[in-house]
Amino acid sequence: MRHCSVQVRGLLTREELDRYNGLIEVGSYLEDQNRYDLAYNVQKEIDLLILPGIERLKDKGRARDRATAEYLESLKDTEGGPEEE
Repeated sequence: MRHCSVQVRGLLTREELDRYNGLIEVGSYLEDQNRYDLAYNVQKEIDLLILPGIERLKDKGRARDRATAEYLESLKDTEGGPEEE
């Protein structure tokens, strides 16, 4: 089974994380039994389950980028302002 990143798991709700852990356990068992045909379906379900966490991570990145841009803009404003004598 393919796991999602730690960052994405950290952004899943408790309910999503419990479901994720259960599906990983079932998928691992199926792989151990060489039932890759069924494990594939479980992996698809996991991929759908983690989509909200991925979106939350993207939103955090966008917010960080906006904050960085605002900070850099404020630095420009203070450096490029009229000089006092």
